[in-house]
Amino acid sequence: MKNLISIMAASVIFSQAAFAIGGASGTKSYAAQGKIGAVIMNPYKVAPLSAVILNGGYDIKNVSVSVKGKPNGGIDINYNPSNNSILTYGGIPIFGLYADYVNKVVVSYERSIANSKSEKISEEYEIYAPPIYTEGTGTNQLGVLPKAVVSVKADEKFKNNLYLINHLIRAPLANSAQAVWNNPVGGAMEWDLQSYNWMVDTNGDVRWYLKNDEIRNPDDIYKKGNMMGFTQDKDGALFWGMGQRYMKYDLLGREIFNKRLPSAYIDFSHHIEHTSKDTYLLRVASANQKRKDNSNVRSVRDVIIEVDNNGKVIDEWKLYDILDPYRDTNLLVLDQGAVCLNVDKDKAGQTVNKEDLEDKNSPFGDVTGVGVGRNWAHVNSVSYDDKDDSIIISVRHQSAIVKIGRDKKIKWILGAHKGWSKEFQKYLLQPVDSKGKKIVCEDEYTKCPGYENDEGGFDFTWTQHTAYYVPSMSKKNEIVISVFDNGDTRGMHQPAFATSKYSRAVFYKINEKTMKVEQIWEYGKERGFDYYSPVTSITEYFDKTKSVFVYSATAGLGKYMLNIGKTEPILDEIDYKTKKVLFEMKFENMGGQIGYRAYPIDVKKAFE
Repeated sequence: MKNLISIMAASVIFSQAAFAIGGASGTKSYAAQGKIGAVIMNPYKVAPLSAVILNGGYDIKNVSVSVKGKPNGGIDINYNPSNNSILTYGGIPIFGLYADYVNKVVVSYERSIANSKSEKISEEYEIYAPPIYTEGTGTNQLGVLPKAVVSVKADEKFKNNLYLINHLIRAPLANSAQAVWNNPVGGAMEWDLQSYNWMVDTNGDVRWYLKNDEIRNPDDIYKKGNMMGFTQDKDGALFWGMGQRYMKYDLLGREIFNKRLPSAYIDFSHHIEHTSKDTYLLRVASANQKRKDNSNVRSVRDVIIEVDNNGKVIDEWKLYDILDPYRDTNLLVLDQGAVCLNVDKDKAGQTVNKEDLEDKNSPFGDVTGVGVGRNWAHVNSVSYDDKDDSIIISVRHQSAIVKIGRDKKIKWILGAHKGWSKEFQKYLLQPVDSKGKKIVCEDEYTKCPGYENDEGGFDFTWTQHTAYYVPSMSKKNEIVISVFDNGDTRGMHQPAFATSKYSRAVFYKINEKTMKVEQIWEYGKERGFDYYSPVTSITEYFDKTKSVFVYSATAGLGKYMLNIGKTEPILDEIDYKTKKVLFEMKFENMGGQIGYRAYPIDVKKAFE
């Protein structure tokens, strides 16, 4: 009995202690640094340089946040989270902390309890954010992330910009490329790479990064793949795709959606676009396509689908039924040392021969070849034109930009005329100068009077990336597009000296009624081989700043392949009118990475 009484007494004491540390007594279970709630770091597990100051049970509104830059020139990140944003996060969202550093964060807000009179408060927090952690490349990597070096200080209108950088790890990792499709055969599953995704300010300091391993699972075929196509949506959140999925998260890492591709499609990569109709265009491939020889294959980077917000497929564009998957003209002159993600120094400058390209026994998959089931197209962007409900696609392996209507009919083809069969020739655009005078090009319109000149003239694009519709420059019957012209296969050949290659950002004005095209702007040719990006990259016009954003994402890769230099991507903001570089940053110490794209980020928009 005495033992039983002792046990009961101990139980009461333990119970009281439990209440005292945050049970039914209602005592706080955390220590608040300021006048509301606790600071929760990385609240959604995927954005470690973010936090939330919890509301502590108060009603919070009219908030302003300033994450202070480091002393001696650090950049403040200032934004005013909306009242809806405060409700969404259960407190004040903190974005843009420096890693491995005690950050000073100033917040102002009004707080109240149960509709009582509100109290205005301004206070400073000290918030430590831990060091950056990402998986290593397994190579001679010199840092966690490449080092950003500012070579042209930011003009005032870009000073407070942030840039999302999207790189892929070129080195073979144990958790990459561990599975391929085999029934049917083909597809692009062997290109499953880990990615590095982070944001830098205009000092080159890291202010955000994505902890991929919370999203990507290398042991699950439907949760692995290359994270690509990052874009900031109109609501400030980020959307992108990855292998068999596409997803959207806000800047604090809160998942908005993470969806598997519809079952008929596989292998998202390169590009996703949110249209003005509130649908999404995705560059994918067919999961099962019957060939004319009665075999079944998975296709490679040659299908566009449109899905609604529920993931329902609204439409599809099977490009092997619209274009000519057997046009080999450009494929025969591709530099096999850099076929987009496939970078191989041992094959630098080499090309394939016609017999190998068209061999019926050639393997299916992400290989240079013709016909459905091989990488004959390699579409790397899709842009929606809402004026006529059409899509504009960049078809890298055809060195062509093509506009296609909802009816699956071609509207025009911007590219060298050589190699197109008779049925496609009526869609080929005719180059003209600024006065509308016809420009005559040699060798079936592959060599125009500007493809080798230092200034001026006209040229088509070659193995290009990101053909984007520019609404603010376009008008009835006329459309303007911006493109990153990588420059491999320029003139439909490999030059005698690889160092004569160059890349450029270029704009074209297309009269869709007369089928004429004028080159109206270019930048990069004058920078020569140093600016040459054999693969990847982006060019986009931003009307707010009247500037052209360019990321030559594999600048220096050509030198690396020739053993005369190293890859150092170059990010530029260029004034459209004057072509003056208003900001430039380079990335060093790439390790085993290959640059894919970058994108300007508007923090204020993210918390509206």
